[in-house]
Amino acid sequence: MSEAAHRLRSVVVERALHGPGRSKGDARRAAFDNDQKRVPEGARPLIDKVARHAYKVTDEDVAAAKVAGLSEDEIFELCVCTALGQATRQLDSALAALDEAVRS
Repeated sequence: MSEAAHRLRSVVVERALHGPGRSKGDARRAAFDNDQKRVPEGARPLIDKVARHAYKVTDEDVAAAKVAGLSEDEIFELCVCTALGQATRQLDSALAALDEAVRS
């Protein structure tokens, strides 16, 4: 990955995790890591689904998080952090596989 791409990716992740928002920083970090023990309880099913099967997320999943007490802003922020975390893990794995293939 180019230095510019790496730098920009770092800026996006930093802003998502530590920029201003409605959800707490530790909740955003937990969502990014898909750490189900630290994700707010009412968001756990949604966050896990976003991380593992994002294409299966429904309006009902979001509604359940709202019923559990999360605001729309909190849900959005946690979902963005989750998606960024999963994308980061997948990209890092792909780049590591490419590096290994080049070394072989």
